[in-house]
Amino acid sequence: MPDLQDYLRERAAWIDRELDAAMPSADTPPRVLHEAMRYSVFSGGKRLRPILCLAAAEAAGASPACAVLPALAVELLHTYTLIHDDLPCMDDDDLRRGKPTCHVVFGEANAVLAGDALQALAFETAARLHPYAVLELARAAGSLGVVGGQVADIARGGKAPSRDAVDFVHERKTGVLFRAAVRMGALAGGASHASLDALTVYAGRLGTAFQIADDLLDAAPAPGAARAELSPHLAVYGVEEAARMANRLIDEAVAALSILPPERTEALRGIARFAVDRKH
Repeated sequence: MPDLQDYLRERAAWIDRELDAAMPSADTPPRVLHEAMRYSVFSGGKRLRPILCLAAAEAAGASPACAVLPALAVELLHTYTLIHDDLPCMDDDDLRRGKPTCHVVFGEANAVLAGDALQALAFETAARLHPYAVLELARAAGSLGVVGGQVADIARGGKAPSRDAVDFVHERKTGVLFRAAVRMGALAGGASHASLDALTVYAGRLGTAFQIADDLLDAAPAPGAARAELSPHLAVYGVEEAARMANRLIDEAVAALSILPPERTEALRGIARFAVDRKH
């Protein structure tokens, strides 16, 4: 495998080309809807979830090309969740990745509809592969997944979080999509039951570690004790314990891959370390 950063850039560019081809063009009526969908999808994301999907297919011993459709599906679904998370009735964020959020640019109603359309396109894309892809995506998206996590996040309000509450939200708002991405890629690649189980453990540990690392990055510019106020996770665990937890989870994620040939899991191991070592 080439340098990890080169690998990530090459795979992200591949995903972008496939997303561009899979989505309606910006001038397809209704134009404002398709402009909003494309604005959000092509807003500068790392494409980590679809890259994991491709890498999981490789870990199973297949070509990454067999996992393109599930990779696109999980990224479309992920973008829908971001649009809806940013809405005034949810997290009320005006910026994402340094750019105005979808509802700021296109209005709240169009943002809701753009998210709805991306979710539908995600399931349409998954359905072009196999029913298992739809099943994995639906499990990640529904009341026991992302939607349930958002409800729990809203319900917490301004109350001091508990460990169970924080873990519940992180698992459902972040972990489930990592797990779906890896499992969809592994299944597309024909993974054995043992390999699928190992990759599922890897994805679960990685998803939690990635969210902790995100919280630490967001809090890094804040002085001292103020850091904990920026994240429920840091408020519960503290900055130092959260960092130790993220590294421990990555060690467990990498260890779970040991049953697979190391030459097939190089990318997954590199991504795991990148998840906690990244600077943005």
